[in-house]
Amino acid sequence: MDEVVWPAVASHGSAAYLWGIYRYAPERIDVTAPIRRRAKREFVVHFSSILAPEDRTEVQGIPVTSVPRLLMDLAIRKSPEQIDRLLERTEELGLFDLHAVEDVLDRAGGHRGRARLRRALALYQPDPSFTRSRFEKLFRRHVRRAGLATPSMNFNAHGYELDAYWPDLRFAVELDLFETHGSRAAFERDRQRQEELKLLGIEVIRITRPRLQREPEVVLRNLSRFLERRRAELHRP
Repeated sequence: MDEVVWPAVASHGSAAYLWGIYRYAPERIDVTAPIRRRAKREFVVHFSSILAPEDRTEVQGIPVTSVPRLLMDLAIRKSPEQIDRLLERTEELGLFDLHAVEDVLDRAGGHRGRARLRRALALYQPDPSFTRSRFEKLFRRHVRRAGLATPSMNFNAHGYELDAYWPDLRFAVELDLFETHGSRAAFERDRQRQEELKLLGIEVIRITRPRLQREPEVVLRNLSRFLERRRAELHRP
């Protein structure tokens, strides 16, 4: 049987722009082709001997790599933080499909972006805890990346739902959003709630989204110290 030669498709940065993942078009056009060829000055040509039909589609009538294949291609030259952001961006756009990404990884063989993307995908695997908001997912992603124990999310303790909770340490983090705590009444309720949790032996700190986005290293370093201090207090003879 003769081998089917598929046409070159837009890929990498060009595909990311066509899908809306990149907001600006790259300076040169990326394409992936089944045959090695010399690139013209305005093109970057990537070679792939096998690109499955499910890894190719069209956007605005232009042949392009699928989003799962695109994520794996981009992962080759991205840092872990950049890969996390790519996944988050595809989720924001409604383009993220966990099963499709896992499928392309299973078929990837020795693709250089495979291991990097699989590591980043850990956040999206089934988890006994659950998150409701992007802020909660962002917080949990930072906690995992910092090497800290992963908290239970939206945990019910003594009738109180805690955003992030370490049951063994009786320590909680409340993730504050102005949109949900922006009234005087909410301000008063939050302080009363924190006082009642303290009486139940649960220590609570608060982290805002702007601060986590602005200085994540400081926030996670302080959180690590809080957890260490709490562990020492509970194990003090």
